[in-house]
Amino acid sequence: MLGLKLVDWVVIVAYLFGITLIGLWATKKVRSAASFFIGDRKVGKIMMAFLMFGTGTHSDQAVSVAAKTYRSGASGIWYQWLWLFVTPFFWLIAPFFRRMRAVTTGDYFEVRYGRSVSGLYAIMGMMQLLVAIGVMLKGSGAMVEAVSGGAIGSNLAIIAMTVMFVIYGVAGGLSAAIATKFVQGLLTVVLSFLILPFALAEVGGMSGLRQSISDPAMLSLVAPGEITFFFITVIAFNALVGWVTMPETMANCAAGKTEMEGRMGVTVGIFGKRVCTIAWMLTGLCAVAMYAGVEDADLIYGRMARDLLPGIAPGLVGLFIASMLASIMSTCDSLMVIASALFTENIYRKFLVVGKADKHYTLIGRIASVLIVLCGILFAFSLESVVRGLEIFWMVSAMMGIAFWVGLFWRRTTVAGAWAATLTSFGVLLLTSKIAFGSYVLWNFNEHLAGKLPAFMLWQGEISLPWQMISYLSTGFVVLVVVSLFTRRTPKDRLDRLYACLRTPIGADEPEAKPFTLPAGVQPGPRNVLIQHPDFEIPRPTLIGVGGFLAAWLGVGLLIGVVYWIIQW
Repeated sequence: MLGLKLVDWVVIVAYLFGITLIGLWATKKVRSAASFFIGDRKVGKIMMAFLMFGTGTHSDQAVSVAAKTYRSGASGIWYQWLWLFVTPFFWLIAPFFRRMRAVTTGDYFEVRYGRSVSGLYAIMGMMQLLVAIGVMLKGSGAMVEAVSGGAIGSNLAIIAMTVMFVIYGVAGGLSAAIATKFVQGLLTVVLSFLILPFALAEVGGMSGLRQSISDPAMLSLVAPGEITFFFITVIAFNALVGWVTMPETMANCAAGKTEMEGRMGVTVGIFGKRVCTIAWMLTGLCAVAMYAGVEDADLIYGRMARDLLPGIAPGLVGLFIASMLASIMSTCDSLMVIASALFTENIYRKFLVVGKADKHYTLIGRIASVLIVLCGILFAFSLESVVRGLEIFWMVSAMMGIAFWVGLFWRRTTVAGAWAATLTSFGVLLLTSKIAFGSYVLWNFNEHLAGKLPAFMLWQGEISLPWQMISYLSTGFVVLVVVSLFTRRTPKDRLDRLYACLRTPIGADEPEAKPFTLPAGVQPGPRNVLIQHPDFEIPRPTLIGVGGFLAAWLGVGLLIGVVYWIIQW
C-alpha cells in the first residue's frame, strides 16, 4: 500500500478528515477581505503562540537541520537557531506591528514611502513566500519519499499536500489557518520528538553516540570551518534585518486582541520552535552513527522514521506522516493567504482595479492564493536541495528589511532611498550568486570572480554565505543613507500619521479601522524618544519592554547551556 500498512493509512486519513473539517468550519468567520487576510483580531495569547509556532515550524526545517547536522555535526543546529539571538528583539518589535493597525506589511511601506514602494514590497514579499512555500514542499516531499521507501515519489507527495491545505486555506483564509494551528502545533511537537528516543536507543544513548563519532568537531556547537562564530553572527544579523519584512510577520504579531498578545505569542511560540530544533539536531547526530555514506542527506530524517518506527508499534509511521503533514499544512496555508493579501491589497486594489465591492477583492484573494501556490510548486521542483533553498530564503527575506528598519526610526529616509537600497542590495545578491534556468547558466560569480577574492571570504572555493550577506547588506545601508540625504523628504503629514499610530497603544476592544488610522476619539500617545532630534523616532524603552527583553535573553542562555550540557556531558 505505497510503502505503508493499513493502520498507518487509517491514522493519516483520520487526521486529514478532521483537520479539513476544522478549517472549513472557520469559513463562517470570513465576513470581509480584511477578515480573510488578517482574521478577526480577537486571538488570545495561547492561540497566538500556536499561530507563531505553527507558522514558523515545519517539517522541511527538521529535514534541513538533520541534513546539515549529518554533514557538519552539531553546529548544523544553527541552520534554524540562527534566529535564536533575534528572538529577544521580537518582544520589542511586535507592538509596532499591532499599533500599525494594518492588514499587510505593505500598508506600512505605503504610508511611510508611498504606493510605489508598497508595490515594490508586495513583489518582493510574494517572492519570499514563493521561495518559502517551495522549500517547505521540497523538504516534506523528500520526507514522504524516504518514509515510504520510494513508493510515493516526492513530486506526487508535493501535489497531494498542496491540494489538501489549499482546500481550507482558500475557503477560510487566516481564520482557518489559526483554527487549525492548535492541533497542528501539537502534532508538530510529536513529529520533532517521535524518532529521537528510538534513535538514541539504537546508538546506545548519548554515551554510545559520542563513542561512535570519532571526529570531536562533529560534537561542537561551533565547529572549525564553515559554521563559526563569525558565520553565526552574520546570519543572525541578516535574520533580524529580514524578519520584519517577512510577510507573515504582520499576521503573527497583529492578529491578537492587543499588542501583549502579539508579544507573548511571537516570543513564546518561537521559543517552542527552538526546543524542537534540539530534537532535530540530535536526530541528525544519531544518523551520523547509524548511516555512513548517504549521498542525499535530505532523505536522512525520513529514512530513520521508516527504519525505526514500524518495529515499535503499529500506526507510528502513520502518526509520523500525519504530524509531518500537520507541520507543512499549518505553515503553507498561512503563507498562501498572506501572499494573496499582498497581491490583492497592495497591487490589485491599488493599481489594477480600484473601487470594487469587498466581495470582489475576497474572490480575487482566493484566486491569487491558488496561483501563488502553483508558482511555489514550480520553485520546489527546481530546487537542488532543501538546505540551498533555505539559504536563498534567508537572503531574499532581507532585501527590504533595510528600508523598513531605517525608515522606522529615521524620518529623513526617502522614497528614492528605499528604492535605491532595495534594488542595489538585490543587484549585489544576484551578482554574487549563480543564475541559472535549468541547465542554462546565465551567470556564475564563483566561476568568474571568486578566485580574485581574499581567502578568508571563501569556503570550498566559493564566496562564503556570510560574506555574500555582508556584501548586499552593507551596500544597501550605505546607499539608503546617501541617497536619502540628497533626495526629497517624505511629506511631514504622512510621517506624523505613521508615528502617531506607532506611539498609541491598542485599546481594549478597539474597533477595526483603516491601516494607520486611530479610531474616533483616540488621542495619539506622547512623543517620548531617546534622541531629542526631530529626525529620529527611537522610543524610550518601557519597563515591560526591558523586562521581557532580558527574560528572553535568559531563555536564550538557558537553551544554549542545555544543549551544550546534553552534547558534552
